[in-house]
Amino acid sequence: MPRSPRRPPQLRGRVFRGSVAVGRGLLTRNDLRSSAWRPLFRDVYADAQLPVTHRTRCTAVGRWLIPPGGAIAGRSAAALYGCAQVTTDDPVDVLVPSGVRVGAVAGLRVHHGPIDPGDILDRAGPAVTSPERTCWDLALWLDLVEAVVIIDALLARRVTDLPALRGYAVARAGRRGWRAMLRAVDLADAGAESPQESRTRVRLVLAGLPRPRTQWIVSDRGRFVARLDLAWPDYRVAVEYDGLWHDNPEQFHSDRRRLNQLVGGDWIILHVTAKRLREDFDGFVAEVRAALRSRGHVTRVPR
Repeated sequence: MPRSPRRPPQLRGRVFRGSVAVGRGLLTRNDLRSSAWRPLFRDVYADAQLPVTHRTRCTAVGRWLIPPGGAIAGRSAAALYGCAQVTTDDPVDVLVPSGVRVGAVAGLRVHHGPIDPGDILDRAGPAVTSPERTCWDLALWLDLVEAVVIIDALLARRVTDLPALRGYAVARAGRRGWRAMLRAVDLADAGAESPQESRTRVRLVLAGLPRPRTQWIVSDRGRFVARLDLAWPDYRVAVEYDGLWHDNPEQFHSDRRRLNQLVGGDWIILHVTAKRLREDFDGFVAEVRAALRSRGHVTRVPR
């Protein structure tokens, strides 16, 4: 009958350095290969019964793998602020000072750059880039649309605000990344309520359409009628993103009922889904452009 793996009580429910556990005689190298322990990074393990999240991995990186002066950054920093969707096994983004060498570690994505005073916050958890520096790095490292998606979330949660972001970029005018940050900030909107709403809005604007208003409230003689994801109220045209929450039949019917009221009130409501965004965005842009044109707006096509 196979013997159960060793699980010393000192290590249960914990993340630890394998070499330290071996050095203290708690485990052997063979024990570390058993099903009782989950490898997170080189020489970093977790109790296999411990729920491991991206935050857990960031904490381990901050404790053992980041050199002095470095910090959790980019998407990982945004995740620590509660503003980015990352999976447990996504690489942890780390920012280290220019010129500091860091050996390759599987699961770690290391970025080098100048770090100013105030760029790193060292609180109860791992060292993390400030919200403003996080947005700078997102604009520099990510596709423009995806950077704005996360910046929208940071704004919506009031982790930072537009004046602070613009001021941060302008104070670093001429440095690599400042124009990218300003462009992302100019496209950002604290009113977005989901990543897909952000993606839809930004891609429509980049396609040459006028910037829509987010979460626009429609009322009739002071009575609430509906709140629209994206709207051009001057033209009474709106876009609604249909997400997976519409699997709820009651919510679906309630949503459609309120939108029918808008159609009766002379609004044009266009619906978009993840599949449409992924497979036929150009066709959707053409539909929005045609709806706006039918209401008198002359749209431009970007060169």
